[in-house]
Amino acid sequence: METMKFVYYQEGGIWVGWLEEYPDYKSQGATLDELKANLKDIYQDLNSEEIPCV
Repeated sequence: METMKFVYYQEGGIWVGWLEEYPDYKSQGATLDELKANLKDIYQDLNSEEIPCV
């Protein structure tokens, strides 16, 4: 299992965060668990080689 490090904070009741490896790709979630799920999706998309120049 691969470990992802991410940075996150809460702003106005919404969790905002990004992966340390990809700071340009921010996400948000109503809960911390939702944010984590969104960041996992971003990670999978970025490593699928479907997005050019990443």
